[in-house]
This record gives sequence, C-alpha cells and structure tokens, in this order.
Amino acid sequence: MTALSAAIALAVLALHGGWWTLVALVPFLFTLYFFRDPERTVPDGKVIVSAADGHVTAVEEVEEKEFIGGRAKRVSVFLSIFDVHLNRAPVGGKVEHVKHYDGKFLNAMKARSAVENERNFVGLSTDIGKVLVVQIAGAIARRIRCAVQPGDVLNKGQRFGMIMFGSRTDLYLPPDAVDIRVKVGDAVRAGKTIIAEVRDAKN
Repeated sequence: MTALSAAIALAVLALHGGWWTLVALVPFLFTLYFFRDPERTVPDGKVIVSAADGHVTAVEEVEEKEFIGGRAKRVSVFLSIFDVHLNRAPVGGKVEHVKHYDGKFLNAMKARSAVENERNFVGLSTDIGKVLVVQIAGAIARRIRCAVQPGDVLNKGQRFGMIMFGSRTDLYLPPDAVDIRVKVGDAVRAGKTIIAEVRDAKN
C-alpha cells in the first residue's frame, strides 16, 4: 500500500506537478504514519505489558472459554486510526494456540465486537499460567495479521502481529496471578505500559 501511494504521487508529479503533487502525497504520508514502528523500552521485572497502543475501554473479570477455560481478568484496549497498530507479547511464553474467526466489522468500542467481529486468538503458556491476546477487527479495520504459530516462543514486548486501522485488542490474564495496574480511560503503549504486576507466590 505504501509503494502504491508513492507510485501515484510520482506519476502525478511527472504529469502535472504543483499542488496536485501535494494532494497525491497525502495518502502516501498517512500510510507511512500508520505503519510506523517505534522502538519501545520493555520494562524488566514481574510485570505484564500492554499488547497494543490505545486507550483502555474495559477492565473486568469474565469467563474465557477459548483458551484459558475459566475465569480471567480482561483488559480491553481500543486502537484509533492514529495509534500504532502493531501488537506485542504482553509477557514471555510459548505460543500454544492460534485461531482465526471470520466475522462482522462492528465498531470495536461496542462490547458485541468481542464475539461478533473478525478476530484472531493467540494463546501463550507462561510462568503465570495461560495468557490470551485477542486481535479484533473494527469498523474500519479489514485485515488482521498474525506472524506466529503454535510452538513459537515470544519474549515480553516482542512484535507478533498487526491490525489494520481502527480496532481492539483484548488481553486475558489468570485472575489470581496478577494485580491490574490500569483503569478505564488510561492511555497505554504496546510493550511499554505496565498493565499488571505478578503477585508474589507467597501472598
């Protein structure tokens, strides 16, 4: 998409030049902006980091049947078209489960999007138990990329996928293993913002 936008801009420049070139450059520049990939400093220690950039829209305890198979703490993050859309591993672990579901393209802010929209599940086996990241397409997003498969090992903060344009990422954590450190409305950054802290096993 970036190459196509650049080609169009160059063609307009060759044929017309002037202000038309600036108009043709707009989609090219926006594409570069959207696909940006900033470096992140991943915090050390027994912490869980955000899997996505955006704003927290829900922090709740739910039943998760796809991978965890029971109670889980869910932190939902909504990504606008202005956020970085790369997904990163919230914690180090081995990929045990990857499954894609076709679906609708409802506004990702709606609760129904978690069960009705196109989505992709990435389940990790970690030191604190099973952790699940769900990539959810939104009203504008029409494509989910996932670059891992069962058997792969991810480090905390490692890139593993991307959702095109506005979307949502849900993180499911073992309820008795962590303490959530974010609240609804908080801005978070993938691989950088601490979502939760791992409880001391002695507590």
